[in-house]
Order: sequence, then C-alpha cells, then structure tokens
Amino acid sequence: MKQEVDIQVRPNEVNSAELIRTRISDKVTLAADDISDWHILRRSIDARGRKPVVRMRVAVYSKGEKHQAPPALLEQFQMVTDAPAVTIVGAGPTGYFAALECIERGFRPVVYDRGKDVRSRRRDLRAIQQEGKVNPHSNYCFGEGGAGTYSDGKLYTRSHKRGTIEKAMRLLVEHGAPPDILVDAHPHIGSNKLPKIVAAIRETIERFGGEVHFNTHITDLVIDEGKVVGIKTADGREIPVGALVLATGHSARDVYRMLDRQQVRLESKPFALGVRIEHPQALIDRIQYNQSPREESLPAASYKLVTQVKDRGVFSFCMCPGGLIVPASTAPGEIVVNGMSMSRRDSAYANSGTVVAVELDDLKPYADHGVFAGIALQEQVERAMFSFSDGTQRAPAQRLIDFVTGRESTDLPKSSYIPGLIPAPLHTLLPKGIYNRLRQGILDFADKMKGYYTNEAVVVGTESRTSSPIRIPRDRETYQHPDIAGLFPAGEGAGYAGGIISAAMDGQNVARAVAQFMITNGLASVHS
Repeated sequence: MKQEVDIQVRPNEVNSAELIRTRISDKVTLAADDISDWHILRRSIDARGRKPVVRMRVAVYSKGEKHQAPPALLEQFQMVTDAPAVTIVGAGPTGYFAALECIERGFRPVVYDRGKDVRSRRRDLRAIQQEGKVNPHSNYCFGEGGAGTYSDGKLYTRSHKRGTIEKAMRLLVEHGAPPDILVDAHPHIGSNKLPKIVAAIRETIERFGGEVHFNTHITDLVIDEGKVVGIKTADGREIPVGALVLATGHSARDVYRMLDRQQVRLESKPFALGVRIEHPQALIDRIQYNQSPREESLPAASYKLVTQVKDRGVFSFCMCPGGLIVPASTAPGEIVVNGMSMSRRDSAYANSGTVVAVELDDLKPYADHGVFAGIALQEQVERAMFSFSDGTQRAPAQRLIDFVTGRESTDLPKSSYIPGLIPAPLHTLLPKGIYNRLRQGILDFADKMKGYYTNEAVVVGTESRTSSPIRIPRDRETYQHPDIAGLFPAGEGAGYAGGIISAAMDGQNVARAVAQFMITNGLASVHS
C-alpha cells in the first residue's frame, strides 16, 4: 500500500536513510521494519525559522511493495532516418526539445544554428571574457544550447503543466543531469555540467537519424502564397522546408528585422530592464540562514524580491547564489551582463538581475521605431553603458548605496566579473523612469531583507535581455503564425517562454503541433 507523508529533517540529515525511515514511521504509524520502500517526491529548504530545515514529501510503501521508476523515455525512440523532415532553426532548449519530440513522433528533425557546437563555443566565451572581443554568432547567447547553457541551469518554472515538466526533466536526467532535479523545489544543474548534457542531446538527435548543422546563419525565409517553403542562408543556399520551427532566442534581433522585411506580422510586448546586483555570498548566507559561515550541508543561500513602484513591478531575476556575472553582449559596441553558477555554487559572490517591468506605455518616446521600440530602448541603454567601458567589455558599476543616493563611486568592491568593472554614474546612464523605480525598489528590498542595502554590494550595468520585447504571434490551437502557414514561432525569441524548462516545454508543444500539421497537410513526402 502506498501513502504520502510530509516530514522534515536537518540539512545534515538529508542523506541518512535510517533517520528518514524513522521519521516516516512516526507519520504513518508503521514500525520502521514494516516500511518496504520509500521515495522522495519533493524536497525544499525552509529557512524561515531560527534554524533551516529540509521539508520532504515522501511516498511510503508497505506490504512488500516497491517504488517503480517509469521506463526510460529514450527507450521508446525509433530511427527516423527516412522519415519526413521538420526544419528547426535554433539549437537552444526550445529547438533541441522540439527535435526530441519530433523523433518520438516519427519525424526527422533537421536543426540549424548560427553558432558553434558547445565545445567550440568556449573559445569565443574566453575571447569575450579576456579580450573583450564579441563574436556576433557565437557568444553567451548564441550557439549550441542557447543562453541557458551558460546561465546556471536553473530549472524552476511557474507553469502548471506538470506532466510536460516531468517529461522535460526526465529527458535531462537521461542525458546526464543529476536525478535530484526531479525532486528539488528549485532545481539547477550548473554551467559546468550543462555543456555535456547539451552535447548528449545532440548525439541522441543524430543517433536516431536527425541532423544538426552549426555555423549556419539563416538570413531570409522563402514565402509563397502565404506559406513558408524555404530558408536562405548567409552562404547563399536555399533550403526547402515543409514546416519551420523558428526558435532563435530573445537576442536574435536580426531575425525580427528579417521577418519585418518579409512583412511577417510582429507585435510589441512588455519586457524588463535594469541592472545586476552582486553581494558577497557570505552576507546573503548570514541574512537568509542566520549563520555565518553557513554549515557545509546547506547550499549557498538565495533570495527572491519583488515590489511595486509607481504601477510597475521591480523584482529580482535569475538569482545566482555562489555565482558569477558574465558578459552577454551579442554585438560589438554594447554592454550586457547576465549571471551564471557552477553546479557547486561555490563562488564567493551572489548576484541577481534587478529589473523594472517595461510596459507598452513606457515605449511612447520610441514610437518612431514602431514594433522595434523596445529594442530601441534596449540598444540605447546598452550603448550608453559601452560608452563608459573604455572600448572593452569592462562593465560600468557603482556601489549599491551610491547608486541609490546618486553619488559616483570612487572605488568598487571586488567582483566575480572577469572582464572587470569601471566606476560610472549608472544613475544617469539609465532612463530616468527606470532608475527612479530601481532606486525605490532597492529601498523596499532593504526593508524586507535586513543587510541587503550595503556598499559591500555592487550594481553592474546592464541587465537588458530578460526577455524579448517582440512577440511573433501564433494561433493558440495550431501554434502557427496566423498569416504564414507552416511557420511555427517558438520559445523565448517568439515571446512564449522564459527559462530553460518553459522553453523546452514550448518546444515540445510546438513539435506536437508540427506533427499534426504534417499529417493534416500530407507532407509525408517532404525531405523523405
């Protein structure tokens, strides 16, 4: 017989099977010897009390029953070498999970990415970190695995489609992710482990007959009588397509402009813009856990902060405990930063994007740019930051209290940001409305999190790529663009996801819609 119970243990007791069995028996009124098996369903840290505890929801089995793990998803895959092809542009989580779903449904995915494979991509990351050189096709945003590969690997999502979430998580585990992600409330993988997982997914796609092509920049679509029939590449090729999944990420601005030239309908959408704030990790541990140093069994402490200032949300975003700030520019002449963590989250620093919601009303000063108003705002701020960077990827920065009080910092604390920081008046480089809301938001955060407001913390500009300011519209039922048959906008770049798991789930959903489109339209012979 199976029961579910909630228990709690101290962090240093998490791996004590004997203690957990005892706690379970107290809950189910069974003797420890009568418990034949147990399985953790959910696990989270609760630091609200004087001492942190780990809360668990556990499935308990008696009368000789055992937990049965579901069969491996990859065991159900079959070869698709001779199957109809589905063209996918973008090798991030949306594109790769769409490709896996295509294989499962009997279609052959053919993936094109403008960047390099995940191993070769590392050379370009070193170049931007150490030399300030930005490769516009291979960087922290573009290349195999997308931006998520080098952004900590946080897997939290607010979506309630639990079945699909579980499937995406299991596929990650089957490609090398730690099984803990299936039970942790806020799972993450780490940017040191993600590259191998991404490469393993590509190997699965190719092993079952799919294709993955790197260094292939798509420069145009071929549209005939309201239907996409091909793609054009920078090297002059024209490739016919039956169905096209467009999963190019939130920073592929040239893709939006290419679609606009083709008169493909686009829409402006809200996004967020701000800065990245970095504290010493020991300070965050002391605030959250009431202890310093934290006990070894506890992970680096994190936080989540949100407030409302003048009808706009101000919130922390992509918080990276024990993490690093990294340069996320996708073109020369701009400064963009992001955060990442390794699997151990053992850096001496904690950083988080701290951003203000930008609504469509806020874009009126950029109305001359039409649907590109949000991008115009992003570019204005990114270029202003670069103007203080001495021509490299050194990022403009200010101590936290100096930022709030509008005072330039004469010096800066040590930081995880490898290219280096340079003192700059961020309070004048940001748009006035953004700065004023950030300023008040930080003061609100100081009331909620005692110790947060300190000049030990540094504010770094700019966090401008939280999401795309443009949406590529699609039909709710068919997932196709409402005006272009066979065009399936997907993922963060299309405006329908925000993070690794939501992007992966969107890729799966789109692939299912593509499969139905292929069957309905008799495209079994395309590319077969």
